[in-house]
Amino acid sequence: MIQPTAFAPHLHAVQAAIIDLDGTMVDTLGDFDVALNQTLEDLGRPTVTRVDIERMVGKGSAHLIRSALLHGGLSGDEAVGVQADAWTRYQAHYLAINGQHSAVYPGVIEGLTALRARGLPLACLTNKPLSFARPLLQAKGLSGFFSHVFGGDSFERNKPDPLPLLKTCEALGTAPAQTLMVGDSQNDGMAARAAGCPVVLVTYGYNHGDPIDQAPHDRLIDSLAELQLL
Repeated sequence: MIQPTAFAPHLHAVQAAIIDLDGTMVDTLGDFDVALNQTLEDLGRPTVTRVDIERMVGKGSAHLIRSALLHGGLSGDEAVGVQADAWTRYQAHYLAINGQHSAVYPGVIEGLTALRARGLPLACLTNKPLSFARPLLQAKGLSGFFSHVFGGDSFERNKPDPLPLLKTCEALGTAPAQTLMVGDSQNDGMAARAAGCPVVLVTYGYNHGDPIDQAPHDRLIDSLAELQLL
C-alpha cells in the first residue's frame, strides 16, 4: 500500500476532472480476452494470454488487434492485410460481450461521487472506441457521472497525444491547468503533461508491463476513493 502524500498545490485548484476507462474505472481484461481470442480463432491465428493482452491494451483497438497479429507471427505487411477483416470480427465479438467479463474496481463509485459532490464536471476520455465505451459505462452504472464521454475515435489522434485532453477541456469549459486527468498508464501521464493538465495515476491498471511510477504523474493512488482527499 502506497502511503498517501499531499497533493501538489495546483491539484487543490482543479475545476473539472477527466477520467480514463479501461484499467482506471473498469477491469476490462476479461472482455478483451474473450473478444480478441475469438477474433484470432476466426482468422486461424494463434491466441494470446491475458498477460500478453495486458501489455497490448491502452492505445486503442486497432493497436490491440495489430499487436496480437504480430505476436502470433505475422509480418507487418501480413498484419495490415488482415487488419480490416480482423477489426470487423473483433467489433462484432466485443459488442456481443461488452461488460460481461469486466468489473468496476473498488473505490471507483466513492471517488466519482466525491468529485461530483464538490461540483466538479466530469468527462470520461478513453482510447476505447466510443461505440464500446458508452454501453460499458451504462452497463456498469457509471454513465450518470459524466457530462461528456469521448472515445479513441472521437478526435484525430489518441492519447498519449495531448489533443484529446485539450478538446475535452474545451468541452468541459475549463483550462488544462485546472483540469485533473486520472488514468492508469503512461499514455495518460504523457498526454496530461503535454496538455498542461495535472495528473493522478492508479497503481493497479494496464501500463504495457512497465512500472507505473516511471510514468509522468503528480500522485499515485491505490484507489479512486483516495480522490476524496482532493
